[in-house]
Amino acid sequence: MTQTPSPLFMKRGEERRLRAGHLWVFSNEIDRARSPLKAFTPGDQVILRDHSGRALGSAYVNPNSLLCARLISRDAERNLDTSLLVHRLNMALALRERHFPTPHYRLVHGDGDGLSGLAIDRYGDTCVVQPNTAGMDRAQEAIVDALQRVVRPAHILIRGDSPVRGLEGLDPRVEWVGGNGPDELDIVENDLAFQVPATSGQKTGWYFDHRANRARLAPHVAGGRVLDVFSYAGAWGLQALAAGARQLTAVDSASQALDALATNAKRNGLAEQVTAIEGDAFEALRALRQEGERFNTVILDPPAFVKRKKDLKAGLAGYRRLNQLALQVLEKDGTLITASCSAHVEESALLKEVLAASRHVDRSLQLVERGGQAPDHPEHPAIPETRYLKAFFMRVAPAWSTP
Repeated sequence: MTQTPSPLFMKRGEERRLRAGHLWVFSNEIDRARSPLKAFTPGDQVILRDHSGRALGSAYVNPNSLLCARLISRDAERNLDTSLLVHRLNMALALRERHFPTPHYRLVHGDGDGLSGLAIDRYGDTCVVQPNTAGMDRAQEAIVDALQRVVRPAHILIRGDSPVRGLEGLDPRVEWVGGNGPDELDIVENDLAFQVPATSGQKTGWYFDHRANRARLAPHVAGGRVLDVFSYAGAWGLQALAAGARQLTAVDSASQALDALATNAKRNGLAEQVTAIEGDAFEALRALRQEGERFNTVILDPPAFVKRKKDLKAGLAGYRRLNQLALQVLEKDGTLITASCSAHVEESALLKEVLAASRHVDRSLQLVERGGQAPDHPEHPAIPETRYLKAFFMRVAPAWSTP
């Protein structure tokens, strides 16, 4: 017989955010006198209750984390089990199949798909699972069972090596379920074919979230020289070439990333148009400027500079320096495509830093397009943090050309 989950009581009035649609509970919102957090083990399932005892839904808890509980269902009778996971996976799959012609996408995007703490990426017949919280880590068997029922992948890889797991007190681990899968993961995106390492690639191997932004490259790159900074395996740069750019210079600090880029360039018949630079992005941009190199388009898709709120000031300064360096290697009438995946950086704040960078180097900007995350990274409308990706497509001209 399944044991009924223990109650987790909230302080009076602290449930308002949850009733408005949010899914997260913080430790300072818990009535510890009635439900001591130390009584729980990380990943325990609970029934979340308001101060009066009314059930708010089912959740899982981690007493060692500031974000100590995550709502799974507003029906307190529904737990994080195979049945619930099958239902949520079917919903997630239906959304992806409406938008994408091939099975290459993020299948589960955490809170956006009602499965807080879980990410699953699909690479054809291989699924890569990221259980980023103690609750999802303990539910691995049910997650695998549900995946096998809904998607029936040939291979399932657990990529439990995300840094956020450390905040949950979880050890890193990377393992195949039921036998080893392929060394490389195959991706088809915007009609190009890519490969990335399965067990050692960044994140789960690929950044699907920028797919829609990369699909709109053509008018910004046609006929020109493109500089792709933080190039990784070539998602932006090679698609720029396919969209009509004549030459690509790709910069990345990781030799493995540039090896993958070279392989992908060859697979798509683009190798002769690619020059790769291994090194720090800031140093590479300075060197390119000193060498007098100029590009028609510069693409900046850096890792998150602001991973915690306390890093905001330093992170924003980093975005300003990076964009300033990029502007200095652009032709007089060029295009800057600049992005941020930092959830703590609002779109207006990023735009302010790019504008400040342009004023510093005496350049004029026109914001031509804005981009966000692709449909396989749905936002939860009650959780602003799920809207994390920002991209600006900027026309850059001499300062005198516009007021």
